[in-house]
Amino acid sequence: MEEVRAFLAKRAEGDLISWAVQTAAAREFRRSFAEIEEVILEAGLLPARYQRNRQMLSIEQQLRLFRSRVAVVGCGGLGGYVLEELARLGVGQIVGIDPDTFEEHNLNRQILSSPQRLAQAKVESAAARIAEINPAVIFHPVCEAFSSENGAELFTGASVVVDALDSIPVRLELEEVCAFLGLPLVHGAIAGWYGHIASVFPGDGAVRRIYNHWKEGKGAEQRLGNPSFTPAVVASLQVAEVSKILVGEGAPLRGRMLSIDLLHMEVVEVPL
Repeated sequence: MEEVRAFLAKRAEGDLISWAVQTAAAREFRRSFAEIEEVILEAGLLPARYQRNRQMLSIEQQLRLFRSRVAVVGCGGLGGYVLEELARLGVGQIVGIDPDTFEEHNLNRQILSSPQRLAQAKVESAAARIAEINPAVIFHPVCEAFSSENGAELFTGASVVVDALDSIPVRLELEEVCAFLGLPLVHGAIAGWYGHIASVFPGDGAVRRIYNHWKEGKGAEQRLGNPSFTPAVVASLQVAEVSKILVGEGAPLRGRMLSIDLLHMEVVEVPL
């Protein structure tokens, strides 16, 4: 890769590599955008798309994000925003897991949906979107439902798992699988004006405590529905938690939950 490094260094603007130069390098040396991006970051340079990250993330941390793999379970309301933000942040490998196709009732809030994509698999839409906004990200679409039987395979190589589900029983199953595999889980849930988020590490059992009064059904979302803004808010907080876990900065929401009330604009920290 020495020729690639020399090519990039010659065309750098300070320590920034423009998308035009990254594209030219990929064509010149017949390498993928992901391969070129890794060379850029290893050389202590920065793809220009990430220049607004640099006041909060070092180049070394950006490289750590690029070398990370995050699994997102659910690619709908929460999951679509999570996928979008992870790709824009520069997480190098993302696994999107969802068996569903878009339906008309998804159009009010799911960022990956559109009238043209009705009946399209959600992971197929996610793949197209990520390829459009950040071609250096490798996206792995999995058009099947998560279960305890396939969890170990789905999460192979993952550093963090994101819970973007809408089923409480499956959320509890997901927590158990992540605990067994030793993976941190960033949990988020939404219903109407309300949402909550928590980061769960192996052995914490926080999701089960959150739903300790649950009996049956999907939960409050079924009764309260969801507007366009609640999933965007909660998903953004989930991505913030993922980024902190991946780069080892800040204090994750471990042992505590943020309860969010957008109707009264109140955020309450709840011990778990």
